[in-house]
Amino acid sequence: MNKTEALNTLIEQANRGELVFSTNVATSLKIQKALDDPDCSVDTASKLVLNEPLLSARVVAIANSAVYSRMGNDVNNVRAAITRLGFRTLRSVVASLVVRQLAGSSKDPAIRAMVNKLWEHSAQVAALAQVLARRITKLDPDTAMFAGIVHEVGGFYMLSRAEEFPCLLERDDLTSDLASNDLVPFSDTIIDKESAEAIIGRAVLKNLQMPQPVVDAVEALWYGLRAMPPESLGDTLLLANELASTPSPLDTRTDSESNRYTSEIDFVVGDGTLNSILEESKEEVISLSAALTS
Repeated sequence: MNKTEALNTLIEQANRGELVFSTNVATSLKIQKALDDPDCSVDTASKLVLNEPLLSARVVAIANSAVYSRMGNDVNNVRAAITRLGFRTLRSVVASLVVRQLAGSSKDPAIRAMVNKLWEHSAQVAALAQVLARRITKLDPDTAMFAGIVHEVGGFYMLSRAEEFPCLLERDDLTSDLASNDLVPFSDTIIDKESAEAIIGRAVLKNLQMPQPVVDAVEALWYGLRAMPPESLGDTLLLANELASTPSPLDTRTDSESNRYTSEIDFVVGDGTLNSILEESKEEVISLSAALTS
């Protein structure tokens, strides 16, 4: 089976709703569902988070990141961290765990390397989206961070199937058309046809019951349509994706092409510019992205 055939198989399964998730994902989704209950208390949320050691560590780390620690000294327990972050940010942290778990735990070092790089990219996009929403587009920063965390769900899902379909790791035919379904695979450019990423990603987002504004923003990312300066959540996510220093391993552009393009992005915002705001927020972006990947 070649890559085109493997992608078509995954697309057909996605269209039928036959997604394969690890048991860990189901457990984390239960936590997310419990947090959505308006009657969920901080004590209940703390107990749920404490059942997941990795989640517990990440919640405390994010509460102590530069973005959130401006409110006071470091916190050293889950309950205090949740109190500082609030439930909206906590849902984003749980989502980060779900996204990581989508890829499973492959024994193949090549797959693990791609998963780790994809998560590093996602964490940077989430941190940048949070800062861009707060400083530039004046949108809800927690929603922007959430969108950044989940924007590569389709890629994580496909990497979870890479042991079954090793040809998915091949890069030499990424720009070829999927003739049988009239599709094109991963691309950051504007496209007229549905992409494999969009079809599979949309199916995963639907299965995970992601909020519609977040789904709409990810859809905007797939099709590369944004305003400059950014205005919408989709614009914010697209710009964050372009500014991330670690590119997605699924991005078909070369590193030189990506760096050349991002170095030219700048615009006036109030009394400053995008680059000046990013420089002022550099510590916050580094701290938050590091907390998300810890």
